[in-house]
Amino acid sequence: MKVILASASPRRKELLGLIIPSFEIMESQEKEVLKEGLLPQEQAQRLAYTKANDVYRRTQGDRMVIGADTIVVKEGKIYGKPKTVPHAKQMIKELLAGDKTHHIITGLSIFIEKDGKYEVHQTYDSVKVYLRDMSDDEIDNWIATGKAMDKAGAYGIQNEFCVFIEKIEGNYTTAVGLPMHRVYEIIRGNFMCEDALLHRC
Repeated sequence: MKVILASASPRRKELLGLIIPSFEIMESQEKEVLKEGLLPQEQAQRLAYTKANDVYRRTQGDRMVIGADTIVVKEGKIYGKPKTVPHAKQMIKELLAGDKTHHIITGLSIFIEKDGKYEVHQTYDSVKVYLRDMSDDEIDNWIATGKAMDKAGAYGIQNEFCVFIEKIEGNYTTAVGLPMHRVYEIIRGNFMCEDALLHRC
C-alpha cells in the first residue's frame, strides 16, 4: 500500500522513516486556522484531519495518508508558530512564567483506502514539558538561530533548545510532532505482516 505523509516537516519524515521504509511526501495546501470554541486537543485533531483530508482528496488508489498537527498549550492558551521575532520572544517568556510547565499536544489523522473501502482514524497525544530558567540573552540567542520561527511555541525539543528542558512526562515523539506509538497502533493491521514496519519483510 502506498503511504503518504501529509507534511514537509523533516522531523516527521525522520520519525515515520523509522518504521516505514518507503513513503511519499505531499504537503497539505490547507492553512492552519484555529476554530473558535474547540478544546486544545480538538483543535489539534481538527488541524491534523484538515491536512490529511486535503492530501487524500488530491490522490487516488489504495493509499494511507498520515496527517499531524502540533500545538503548545499553557493554562488553556494555544501557542502556534510565532509570526515575528518579538512574538517568538513573548511566547518563550510566557511559557517560562509561573511553574514553567506546559503541554504539547499532537493531533493525528490517518486516512486509509484499501480495496475500495475507506476509513479514517483520529486521535491525539499529550506531553507535559518542564522548562528550566532562561536569561534574556539565552532567549535572544535561541531565537537568533532562526529555528524558533517554524515551530509551535517557538521552540523544538529535538534541537539546541533541549538544554532548557528539565524533563518531559509522556512520549518524546509526540513532543517532536508525530506520536509514533499512536501511528503504529493504527497502521500495523494494514501491512502484509507486522515485521514490514520494522523493515524485515
